[in-house]
Order: sequence, then C-alpha cells, then structure tokens
Amino acid sequence: MKTVLDSKVPILAFEAIDSTNAEARRRAEAGEGGPLWITAAVQTAGRGRRGRPWETRTGNLAATLLMLSDKPPAEAAQISFVAALAVADLARGYVPSDLVRLKWPNDPMIGGRKTAGVLIESGRAPDGRLWLATGIGVNLAHAPAATERPATCFADHAFGPAPTPLAALDRLAEAFAHWLSVWNRQGFTAITEAWTALAFGLGEPCVARLGNETVEGIAEGLDDDGALRLRLAGGAIRRITAGDVFFGEA
Repeated sequence: MKTVLDSKVPILAFEAIDSTNAEARRRAEAGEGGPLWITAAVQTAGRGRRGRPWETRTGNLAATLLMLSDKPPAEAAQISFVAALAVADLARGYVPSDLVRLKWPNDPMIGGRKTAGVLIESGRAPDGRLWLATGIGVNLAHAPAATERPATCFADHAFGPAPTPLAALDRLAEAFAHWLSVWNRQGFTAITEAWTALAFGLGEPCVARLGNETVEGIAEGLDDDGALRLRLAGGAIRRITAGDVFFGEA
C-alpha cells in the first residue's frame, strides 16, 4: 500500500483489494470522511450497479472518491452525473471526441460501447452528514468479453498508448473537481445541460428494464432531477428514475 498525493485530494493506492467502494465504506463507517481517492491495480470483488460483478484487470482503472455531503440523499445521488462527465473528459483526452457519449444514467461510451461504470453508495456519517462513495471503473487497456452489453476500452480507440491507471486517475480527479465545482456553484441544471450535449440515444427507441417491469418508448431527455423522460406509444411521458436502458436491443 502506498499513498500518492496530488495538489488537492490525497490518493491511496493499493496493489490489490476486494473493492475500492468496500474500502471507502469501511473507512466511512470508522468515521473517516475524506475527501480521499482510493484506487487499486486489481480488485478481487469489484461490483457494478445492482450487485453485478465488475472485472478489474491490471492496466484498467478502479477508483473511489470518498467524501462528505450536506445534500439530502436524493440530491446527493446526482453526483453520478458529475462522475460520468468527469470520465467523458478523461476519455476525450485519449480518444476522438466524437466517439465519446454518455448513456443514461451514467454509462460512458466510446463508439457505442460501454467503457466505464459508476457506482454510488452512501450512508450517515457520525456528524449526521452523508458520506458518499463514488466508485468509477474505466476500461483503459482491456475490455471484458463476458458482459451483458458490448464493451470497449481506451486502447481500442486511443491516439497512442492507453494511459496508466495512476495517470488516468490524475486526469479524472482534476475533471471530477471541475464538474463538482460546477454542480456546487451553478446547480444541477448546468450538469444536465453538459450531460445532454453528450447524450447517447436521445430521440431513439429504447427499452427500460425496471426490476419487475419493462417499458418501451422514445428517450426524450432528462428531467430537472436527472430522471429520464420516456415517451410511451400512447404519447404519455414516463419518468424513469432507476433501471437499465437498452437502445437497439432488448
């Protein structure tokens, strides 16, 4: 284990760990609030949304930002859009910008394939504030083969060699700090506007899987709180606040 510091937020780097989000939770429940970036060269039990396994091979980035927030939980969850924008900024430093898109709610895409994932977890800190663990996994050098949807990595599209995980984290941390500042100063509207400019699939038919229900419609855009507006066949608008959205596939 080693500690690497940038100019603003410390970075705690492990050679291997079960999960950077799990380490953030352990630290938060022990009273630590950050801000602190936690990263690992290898995760042995990485997780994505809905408990899905997330593979982290050597050469890819696994990182979690632990921080405290005064925002109520529903509003604090909007940080997932902040994270997605930060990953998009990172990607555009290495691959053609026109290939980089964001699919609702927080899936960064390169060339129509998923290249990163974001997982937000939270809980109450001892002082009553909310601790947030923003987990980000980025396929830099390798893309997993056994995935529900096609995946890709930076190396498949990059102008040159893919960045090392720590070099990528330096850029990611800088971009995250920028979008976090935008969110705090200008509000979530500024985040949704930036997200929409990179949106994948708006105006196209899609299928939303919502646990016990599947809904089909046209993806029209974001509501003020980040919910996806889906126009159903009869013309009504359905707000999608959680679930998986698929374009061009069931």
